[in-house]
Amino acid sequence: MDDYAVFFKTEKFVLVQTQGHGLIMVTDFNQSQILEETMLMLRTVTRRIEDIAGNLELQLDREVASFDFFSLALDESCDIRDTAQLLIFVRGITDFKITEELAVMRSMKGTTTGSDLFMEVNACMDTLGLKWDRLAGVTVDGCPNLTGKNVGLLKRMQDKVTEIDADQKLIFLHCIIHQHVLCRSVLKIDHVIDVVAKTVNFIRARALNQRQFGSLLEEHETEQRNIGYHIAVRWLSLGKVLKRVWDLKAEIREFCETKGKDIPELSDEDWMADFAFAVDVTALMNDLNTKLQGKGLFVHEMHSLVKAFMRKIQFLSSQLESNTLTHMQTLKEVTPSADHLRRYSSMLGALHGEFSRRFADLRKIEDEMHMISSPFTCSLDNAPSDVQLELIDLQSDAVLAEHVKSGSLLDFYSSLKEENFPNMRRHAQKMLVYFIHQDMELYDEEVDTHLQCRALNITEHLGQTQYILSDK
Repeated sequence: MDDYAVFFKTEKFVLVQTQGHGLIMVTDFNQSQILEETMLMLRTVTRRIEDIAGNLELQLDREVASFDFFSLALDESCDIRDTAQLLIFVRGITDFKITEELAVMRSMKGTTTGSDLFMEVNACMDTLGLKWDRLAGVTVDGCPNLTGKNVGLLKRMQDKVTEIDADQKLIFLHCIIHQHVLCRSVLKIDHVIDVVAKTVNFIRARALNQRQFGSLLEEHETEQRNIGYHIAVRWLSLGKVLKRVWDLKAEIREFCETKGKDIPELSDEDWMADFAFAVDVTALMNDLNTKLQGKGLFVHEMHSLVKAFMRKIQFLSSQLESNTLTHMQTLKEVTPSADHLRRYSSMLGALHGEFSRRFADLRKIEDEMHMISSPFTCSLDNAPSDVQLELIDLQSDAVLAEHVKSGSLLDFYSSLKEENFPNMRRHAQKMLVYFIHQDMELYDEEVDTHLQCRALNITEHLGQTQYILSDK
């Protein structure tokens, strides 16, 4: 540890160990020149980052050895050099302590068939010491080479598990947030999105236009000072852009007229009605998306959010049929015709059907989710046979009934005695360990961007940068 810079910060001082200067106590945090003296050799920075990475791997190895059950989340995509990158996340449970980490990132420069991906997953599990008989579920992003029924990765993983235990069935889930975004395709609002995107691009593409539009907004004393781009990979951006453009439609029309840019759609009543409908629906979907990205949610909680959204869509569809716009505030501003309302009701019905189709995998485990989330109100008839007698004991215990109301599910099931409720504990562990969305620790809410793998050699180059050139 002699050659490592040591930073120990308290409320009163910082200890800094510098190369060749020994240990320095900094009591004045404003003395930045002392910290600047802690320059390290370029290779030293790289080596220490690699050491930290190695230590993290050792910690993960110790964690996975004690997993009672675990699930995997797989994502295969290409980086900027068109090299396929396979990311494998692991989520394990020990007793009722949950560990969630990025297990490995593999660079695949050849083919990426189901067989190739299976070899990488198998190698990852062997390296970490993960046991196939403890695998509870797998979550993927829906690529054919992952989900193929005959030669896809999931089929091969199920075959591997069946070889070990013929009765073991894996639960395969599609990323719930990704599914939610895909459902939007049935709305058929591209004619609205295209016009809005072209309008935003006209304003944002040139710095002069952007400055002049900003000045116009200041003159009108609007709350907004600009409009943002819509980017397809940023899942929340569409609803935000549509709402912003709707709020600034008068200012946008005025600005475009001064620039000689004709946007006839802004004067088209039919198009404006479609625009208002798109604003309301995407706002609802953004609300669901944001809730699904809440930290610490379990599979049953996210499924409940999706079911609630589907009921809202059904309710709004029926209201539109009866010419009621109570919950469609933007659409109410344009007083749509009866034909418009019937079409919008039909579109919401199609959206509900798409949600129902895409979330069919969750319905397969709905009874078990209900049993784990509400053990005192679930039906014995719908419970697995190995837990029915334990459920009777559980539902007859008044003390445990009070306990489940006062704490988290993890605390509740952890408090159940192994000798009295072994099967209930096992089912709860499997249900609570399911992966159904991307790791929220790797998501930036402010810019609405998830993790994207761009390069694997970052540790090789960290510490090698000497100059950064910028025109800003």
